[in-house]
Order: sequence, then C-alpha cells, then structure tokens
Amino acid sequence: MRNEIHPDYHPVVFVDSSAEFSILTRSTMSSNETIEWEDGNTYPLVRVELSSASHPFYTGKMKIVDTAGRVERFERRYGKKK
Repeated sequence: MRNEIHPDYHPVVFVDSSAEFSILTRSTMSSNETIEWEDGNTYPLVRVELSSASHPFYTGKMKIVDTAGRVERFERRYGKKK
C-alpha cells in the first residue's frame, strides 16, 4: 500500500439507542463525543438511527421511524411541488 493516501482507520463505538445496542468496530468516521468501553479505553462515539438490532428486515418486527423531520426539511430546502 502507498503511504499517506488512505484515510485514518481507527476503533469507533456505534450506538443504536432505540435498541440499546452498541458495537466496537473500526471505521474512518470521527466524532466529538467519546465513550468509555468495557475494556476501560475511551473511543469516539457515533450515534445511529438504525442497526441490525432495530432494522425490521433483521428483527421481523415493524417499527415506526420518524422521517417527518427529514421530509419537512427537504420540502423547505427545495420547495414543495405544485
């Protein structure tokens, strides 16, 4: 591999608060928030809306996900079609 062309790849904790699920993995994402993990080390914390623990495809249960805020923001930004 060539040096200095790849992004920083480091341990990150992803948390799905709707399912009370968290996982420590490696990623290029960064965050200002940190969390102390079970091993006693501190890692960047990234919050996600859906994960395999809460996604209807994997759980077999339908959950209502609030997307109204996204739709309203899109309509404000680009205008509502007439």
